[in-house]
Amino acid sequence: MQLFNILGALCALGQLATAIPIPYGTSLVARQSPYWLGEVQHQGIAAFNANPAGYKVFRNVKDFGAKGDGVTDDTDAINAAIQAGSRCMKGCDSSTTQPGLIYFPSGTYLVSKPIVAVYYSQLVGDAANLPCLKAAASFAGMAVIDSDPYESDGSNWYTNQNNFFRAVRNFVIDLTATPAGTGIHWQVAQASSLINIRFEMGNTESQGIFMDNGSGGFMSDLTFNGGKLGAFLGNQQFTTRNFVFNGCKTAIIMNWNWGWTFKSLDIKNCGVGIDMTTGGAEAQNVGSVLVLDSKITNTPIGVKTVHSATSKPITGGTLVIDNLSTNNVPAIVANGDGGAILAGSGGAMVIDSWGQGRVYSANGGSRVQAALNPKPAKPAALLDGNGNIFERSRPQYTDIPASQIVSARAHGCKGDGKTDDTATLQALISQNVGKVIFLDHGVYMLTSTLYIPPNTKIVGEAWATLISSGAFFADSKNPKPVIQVGKPGEVGSVELSDLVLETAGPAGGAIILEWNMNDAPGTKGTNGMWDVHIRVGGSAGTKLQSDQCTKNPSGDGTQINHNCESAFMLMHIGKTGSVYMENNWIWTSDHELDMGDHNQITIFSGRGLWIESQQGPVWAYGSAVEHNVMYQYQITNAKNVFLGMIQTETPYYQSNPTVYLPYEVNPAFEDPVYECPDKSQGSTCAKALGFRIKDSSDVLVYGAGLYSFFENYTQDCLKDQTCQDDMVSVEGTTTNFFMYNLNTVGVSNLVKANGKKLVPQAENKNGFASTIAMFSQP
Repeated sequence: MQLFNILGALCALGQLATAIPIPYGTSLVARQSPYWLGEVQHQGIAAFNANPAGYKVFRNVKDFGAKGDGVTDDTDAINAAIQAGSRCMKGCDSSTTQPGLIYFPSGTYLVSKPIVAVYYSQLVGDAANLPCLKAAASFAGMAVIDSDPYESDGSNWYTNQNNFFRAVRNFVIDLTATPAGTGIHWQVAQASSLINIRFEMGNTESQGIFMDNGSGGFMSDLTFNGGKLGAFLGNQQFTTRNFVFNGCKTAIIMNWNWGWTFKSLDIKNCGVGIDMTTGGAEAQNVGSVLVLDSKITNTPIGVKTVHSATSKPITGGTLVIDNLSTNNVPAIVANGDGGAILAGSGGAMVIDSWGQGRVYSANGGSRVQAALNPKPAKPAALLDGNGNIFERSRPQYTDIPASQIVSARAHGCKGDGKTDDTATLQALISQNVGKVIFLDHGVYMLTSTLYIPPNTKIVGEAWATLISSGAFFADSKNPKPVIQVGKPGEVGSVELSDLVLETAGPAGGAIILEWNMNDAPGTKGTNGMWDVHIRVGGSAGTKLQSDQCTKNPSGDGTQINHNCESAFMLMHIGKTGSVYMENNWIWTSDHELDMGDHNQITIFSGRGLWIESQQGPVWAYGSAVEHNVMYQYQITNAKNVFLGMIQTETPYYQSNPTVYLPYEVNPAFEDPVYECPDKSQGSTCAKALGFRIKDSSDVLVYGAGLYSFFENYTQDCLKDQTCQDDMVSVEGTTTNFFMYNLNTVGVSNLVKANGKKLVPQAENKNGFASTIAMFSQP
């Protein structure tokens, strides 16, 4: 019997389990002790639900009749567990008041039709002993897990670009009984994740993931065994990390994108590694692909592309390869007919840096399809022991028993969205240093700064929420942190996961998250935040919703609703800070999530993410910062920063008002000074930069999607892509700065350096977007 079928049989017996994805040939040994998430008392409340007392956030599928015996059809029981409580389903645009954490104990769950993962849901399996979702031989439907069902007329339940807040983790999905099944239909946007999932497809024509649209996003720690296709991918921008493909006919079909960063691919015994040929040479669908710190083995074609000097659009199919190890890969990069563009060999090779597309520096630009020069000097601070960019999977604390998990609500915190929890929560954290604090789902009000000391671990339940409130955070001339991780100069370890951070307006003086903590000497990456999202306005309880802060495009640009000043800054990594970030959506809301109109709103957050860590290191995989007045990402006087596929959007209201309102430039915070000839409404200069870097070194950006979609809520400017003058600004004495696969929308000039415009849109058109392979300032 082949290994594929052995694995499938073990799954059917409920014996296939591990806390991390299993590589080929690894011993299958299940950890027997129970996972704490299924054992602790669940007291979470949906604070702003219409029935908070009766609504259940946590649902164990076995409480709804699922057997997990591999024989009983558990589909209806699982869907009942997900849907209980009048949740946001077909016809519901979005809702943050109907959360659900659906837990699957270890076992094998036979399903005959899709499990529908509705809005604001987390489907979580036992991380210590993975449950198996097994598609029955009679399975009918799009996928075992469906995040956005299709109706018969082709419409979806949700708007794909707004299909936020989804998570699936800790599963085996067994497709070996189906002739051509799909594991997950993942049509999602920001604040979504797939983590720690293995797809067993055997000798079938199955595919692991089908992703047809959306605006994301992040996935990590996935393994695909067998099948016709590992992952069929299409999305605006995405980051994936630690994907393993074993024996797939094609590992990845990249159907379309603007930008995609693959970190730590491991492709073995496949026919093709990445196929990015969709649309053909005359109409390439794929904007850009980046492959970093990866391996391809025993695979005839590593990457298949149709990009050439004459292909269309002119920068379509941009590709960057950085640190790729191959063994027995005859064509590392091949054309559509399989002919080698970058030849490999039957033995081992390492491709240090190679690319196709347009590259720029201060000296101008040109098209390349060859080794990329110059290359960055990768600082040791950013690397692991093997010379790869450091990465770390989110902790799930499988070695900690339920008795050692400390519940916030069990210790007096209310989380009801109206009680001041500041003192109680501060005492809880201070008294339980070194333990795992479980923030039961709720909305925890903070009326002054919450200090997070060294050696703190906080895990939220289904995006538990911390929200600022009151006059303490209202003065933009005296900004104060809402959550302060460490004091300047402190060292230790802080781990945060599954949280949402908010403000209740007006909060013009709120720095929502300030990170000062650094790793202890001799350690690396011990400070981290996974699936922690900053969401400002547009949701219940924020006082920054469509009834108070609706858009006003007819205004004259000077009449500011100061009640809609929502934050001074969303996140600040201070001079002594070091942090590992993964899947973080740092968002000032552009539209209403909870009220029935779901209208666009105008709220003002002064600044996005500011990094001024003098030594770092800072890593960010799959981060996005959107709709802030002055800038989205700013790096000043910093060192040792890695950013993997960043994403931004300029505020939809600009330039009404312009970037000059309502916040004053504050030199103490290194605010940019916009020297625009025209400072009036309608100025395409007076708009927030997506990315600003000044007087910094050793900064590596591996993928960027920086967009300007509107001028005062209209989109006429997209016709000629002139919504905004500039998007990236490089200033001062910045050195060893590399930005790969930069994609913009609505921007006339992609990059300027010390005021000089360097990368015009006209020669870099890529369909709806504009793309370059590299900008470097060595």
